[in-house]
Amino acid sequence: MASRTIRFKLYALLSLPIVALVALWTFVTGYVVGDFFELRQATALYEQISAPAVALATEVQNERKLSAVALGKAVSQPEELAQVRDLTNKAATAFRLRATSLESKTITTPELGEAVNRVIGEIGRLRSIRRDVDGRTANRLQVVQAYSRITDAVYRLQDKLITVPEIELYQQAIGLQRIAHARDLMAREDSLISSAALAGALTHDEYEAIEVIAPNRWLLFSEGLAVLDGELRGPFEELLSSPRHGRVTELEKEIIETSRLPRDRSVWQHAAAEVGGEMDQLLVTRAKLLNDRADDAAGWIIMQIVIAGGLGLAAIVGAVVLSARLGRGLAQELGDLRLAAMDLAEVRLPQVVERLRKGESVDVETEAPPIPTTGTTLEITDVGRAFSTVQRTAVEAAVGEARLRQGFNRVFRNLARRNQSLVHRQLAQLDAMQRKTSEPGALEDLYRLDHLTTRMRRQSEGLVILSGATAGRTWRTPVTLMDVVRAAVAEVEDYRRIIVPPLPEARLTGSATADVTHLLAELLENATVFSPPNTPVRVQGEIVGRGYVIEIEDRGLGLQDLEREEINERLATPPEFDVADSEQLGLFVVSQLAARHGVKVTLSRSPFGGTTAVVLIPQTVLAEPEPEGVSAVRALE
Repeated sequence: MASRTIRFKLYALLSLPIVALVALWTFVTGYVVGDFFELRQATALYEQISAPAVALATEVQNERKLSAVALGKAVSQPEELAQVRDLTNKAATAFRLRATSLESKTITTPELGEAVNRVIGEIGRLRSIRRDVDGRTANRLQVVQAYSRITDAVYRLQDKLITVPEIELYQQAIGLQRIAHARDLMAREDSLISSAALAGALTHDEYEAIEVIAPNRWLLFSEGLAVLDGELRGPFEELLSSPRHGRVTELEKEIIETSRLPRDRSVWQHAAAEVGGEMDQLLVTRAKLLNDRADDAAGWIIMQIVIAGGLGLAAIVGAVVLSARLGRGLAQELGDLRLAAMDLAEVRLPQVVERLRKGESVDVETEAPPIPTTGTTLEITDVGRAFSTVQRTAVEAAVGEARLRQGFNRVFRNLARRNQSLVHRQLAQLDAMQRKTSEPGALEDLYRLDHLTTRMRRQSEGLVILSGATAGRTWRTPVTLMDVVRAAVAEVEDYRRIIVPPLPEARLTGSATADVTHLLAELLENATVFSPPNTPVRVQGEIVGRGYVIEIEDRGLGLQDLEREEINERLATPPEFDVADSEQLGLFVVSQLAARHGVKVTLSRSPFGGTTAVVLIPQTVLAEPEPEGVSAVRALE
């Protein structure tokens, strides 16, 4: 995340409660507005889909009954049936137009649209049903069931149209829907019983159908009444307890118990027609009453929107004004403290540390004055005093660390110089002993001691380099790079594995000879240590446009890409010596020597899987070619 100012973060912190308040206000207002729109949507669905669907179900019920009656007569009544079919067609057309209109599509969900399409699909089967009725190719029960599939689709659609958000209105709508479905079951019974009365008897299949329809009607009726409140339930309870409804129930039970039509067949048609018509009227009036309730609920919701929205907006404005005033004052105080802290961290302390590195003396009192603070906030004043204390402690710690580092460097340098003196004396003694001895075995032992002493000299020089001083060995005249490489090989313990072919002729200045020899010896030592003992280490040299390149290639396991990049970064920009980091002293020495003479050292992946160290010696430390006839062999002790 990008860095932010104190002012920004302070305002962001102060904005959190405001944002929470805005979010809460938005949620409450949006929730209430959502309820309002859902109620309006429920009203629109009732007008565009539900009402046409109810009208369609009523006409289908009428056509179903007349179609079943026509099949029960010996001679059909085409004129009366045609009139009913015409009314059904008009209701189907009205439903199709309003349910698929643009206004309806904007408020219907995919699930609701699927239910509408199912009703339209069932309407499309009317022609086939009527053809079976006219041709008498289907019996009464089959025709009733075929028409009932249309009404079933309508009632399934009605179930999905109940979308009012208020739970009480939702429960009342569900109750009315149950009663409407019970009314349709009663109409099915009426169709079967009325047509059977004309035919003279019920068939076995018709009796079994009535045996299922009647209990379901009673169940749906009771479930619907149980949900409705007193105002909606009262008229239905009156109808339920009336003698005319009781007569219909008694006739249903008689048919179920006796498995045949009642003795007085005309009683059923009269009672069913009376109860059915009254129930249809009650369903229409109760549905309108429920719709009016939804409109009233929408009006109350509008009032809630005005109250909640107005009070919430006033609270938000007040919070914003108060937070802005408080935030402006705190931001000013924190801004002044920030500038003082940045001046301390980026200007004064770095200057003090740089002077200490150069060895200059520093007065703590002068370099660590108290940090000034503005404002009246107690916590900010305390932070300013704490910064002043931290500043003084940091300067004192830097002074102490500089003195400690200087002391360490002096200790390293003194110890290294003493070791160097002893090693030089030992080398001189070994050289004298080699001149006096001609016995091969003794000479070989003396050569081993000489090789070991040479390595000890390199370790002593490493300590001198760590202390920041020069190694001490210098040459007045240039030395060939071939001799420099050989001298570096001689300082490596496992020198026998190192293969050095003849290198192109080039000379190194005397002032850089000791450091480059030490640098190459450290790289050769690493190559032999970090590769299998049975593999060679190859050294190659080549003159290039920018100087002289020496490549040291081993056949070890190599380095991981990330580790190699980190080492190359340290070789390119030598860090300050850290006493705690003692595992890679050789690389630190190499980086210091390379930086001293402008030599560039880079590690890369070897074709054999190991590591290749590429040393680029610049032209500035290369000497002019030696004139012909002058020996290029120089002693490198």
